[in-house]
Amino acid sequence: MTSADLDRRLAALGRPFRLIVTGGGTGGHTYPALTAIRTTSARLAGLGIGLDVLWVGTATGLEARVAEREGIPFKTVTTGKIRRSSNPLKLASPANIKDMGRVPLGAAQARAIVSEFKPDVVLSTGGYVAVPVGLAAKFCRRPLVIHEQTVRLGLANRALARAATRVAVSSESTLPLLPESVRNSAVVTGNPVRPEVLTGRPDKAISTLGLAGFDRTLPTVYVTGGAQGSVQINTAVRAILPWLLTQANVIHQCGATSIEESRQYAAQLSGDARPRYLVTDFVGPELPDVLALADVVISRSGAGTIAELTALGKPAVLIPLATSAGNEQEHNALHLQQAGAAIALVKGAVTPEGLRSAVSPILASPEKRQHMAQQARTAGRPDAADRLTELLLSVGV
Repeated sequence: MTSADLDRRLAALGRPFRLIVTGGGTGGHTYPALTAIRTTSARLAGLGIGLDVLWVGTATGLEARVAEREGIPFKTVTTGKIRRSSNPLKLASPANIKDMGRVPLGAAQARAIVSEFKPDVVLSTGGYVAVPVGLAAKFCRRPLVIHEQTVRLGLANRALARAATRVAVSSESTLPLLPESVRNSAVVTGNPVRPEVLTGRPDKAISTLGLAGFDRTLPTVYVTGGAQGSVQINTAVRAILPWLLTQANVIHQCGATSIEESRQYAAQLSGDARPRYLVTDFVGPELPDVLALADVVISRSGAGTIAELTALGKPAVLIPLATSAGNEQEHNALHLQQAGAAIALVKGAVTPEGLRSAVSPILASPEKRQHMAQQARTAGRPDAADRLTELLLSVGV
């Protein structure tokens, strides 16, 4: 179906398009859902059509706070978390058994919500809350689109894959990993990136953050362990910082728990190096500008981070979170390394020496940075939100 055909079908509805979104628990599930809502609303508004949206999640999840902040109608269902273990006996833990007992109640609640709202389509972005809602969509004969942010299907999306009308994935490399029975329903959309991330300005980062001491003839490294910071990354960076500041300017987002210690360390840096090092606990609205300024990023390898780095074409040294569900961050990092866009430090390689060995050749060679940037852009899909919106609307009409 062409976009023009889709627009005609949408116009023929004669009413607002109705969308249920479910998913959350973490930012990796929540923010792609939010971006999909915003993009779908904007696309429909351009046609003079409204969007009736309902987000279904848990009362205590990140999605509840985000929906409230955005003014998005929100309903809750009961759900439980299955705690993974390589030992089958531990899967039958009291906590798992208790949570499994909540599933029938959550399924009944989800069925009632879907039946009453009558969505044109249901979008699941993953997380435990998505399972009862996705199954309710199937039971109520409503189209279900699941979106997977990581290279491998998460637990919730694996459970829903066979019930889905379409399976949206973020990478071509996911396709051969899908169950054979659902490959024909799969489409590569990419992972939606917040539009504001793509609009950063390096000069604005310099002025907003007071980086007048940065040497613009040197590359800039942005170090982040996520909103909370990472002791593992902070420790490794601090150990090589005197050397690193001879090679680059550094913006270090260390997290609230490490900020005082990091500031004390920064105060001891030599007079030449100190102006080229900014340490902060959190990077908020200025993040797009920081990313625009950065020539190299040292970070975790969550799905959202990977989507942003590839959309922007940023060379990276990736340090996966070892405890990520299904070891998904390691899969993400190794996938980007294989594409030539990043260097992955996994397991025993996460040492000061390993970090220095990884970042040194990138900083030393503008040509290498340029090549890695191009490989990152090749792997990225900055139009992922538009692709996912197109899929949702085409399935819904």
